[in-house]
Amino acid sequence: MQGTVDGFTYGAVTPVTAFLMACLGAALGLRCTARSLRARGTSRAGWLALGATSIGSGIWTMHFIAMLGFSVREAPVSYDRPLTYASLAVGVGMVGVGIFLVGYRGATRMALVTGGTITGLGVASMHYLGMAGMNFGGVFEYDTLTVSLSVVIAVVAATVALWAAVSVHGFLPSLGASVVMGVAVSGMHYTGMAALQVHLHPDAAPAPPGEAPTSLLLPMMIGPGCFLLLAAVVVMIDPLVVSGASGRAGRRPGQALPRGGPVTPIPVQRRRTPPYATTAHRAARQPRNR
Repeated sequence: MQGTVDGFTYGAVTPVTAFLMACLGAALGLRCTARSLRARGTSRAGWLALGATSIGSGIWTMHFIAMLGFSVREAPVSYDRPLTYASLAVGVGMVGVGIFLVGYRGATRMALVTGGTITGLGVASMHYLGMAGMNFGGVFEYDTLTVSLSVVIAVVAATVALWAAVSVHGFLPSLGASVVMGVAVSGMHYTGMAALQVHLHPDAAPAPPGEAPTSLLLPMMIGPGCFLLLAAVVVMIDPLVVSGASGRAGRRPGQALPRGGPVTPIPVQRRRTPPYATTAHRAARQPRNR
């Protein structure tokens, strides 16, 4: 028996709130990644880690806020806590690999393609692993073509976001890039949900024990929500992050950063030529009268 799926139980509240959380996580992550270009050593690693966790937490929170509006009319739905939080770890970890790759290698074509692919696959893995943590009296069936489209959207969005993190200057352009990423992540989520069909068991028993959707809201807001708030405070108190300075003056677009961070050029003192040497040099260059 096929179940009736409702993805908008609370109307536009959950999609709009989920979109805003995705934009917030993307904005913080992109600004932290840009700030890392001015740092060296452990400081750079700290900024990149903060950016990866911000993006991963924002996407994970976006997913489960959107899932609060998901319901199957014929069966109650609950959530498995270990799989739910494992999806957060997978998302943050794979996003971190992509961000660290671009943060240390620069906006080269290979780094962007590799980092964007890993980050996009991390976003998609987070989504479908979170879906695997849902318990109800039935099974999910996915349309392969639509699932592939959702993965492509995630990879393209991640690649563009990583390029924007190291190439877009200024606060407002970076904010626009985060909105684009929020749209892409939300589009990936609802494209994946459009690939979903629910098949209920004829003799379905009540849903297995787990976390109800409403009970997941509190840990989502207290955990990743508080982290995003803390990351926002760190970003706002750093003037280099707000001003958009990236420390890449004198570097061609797409050129990889040197190992260990930006190198400050050392002024070279030129030797002064003695006056007698200059006079002799000029006399030597004058044409001889024949």
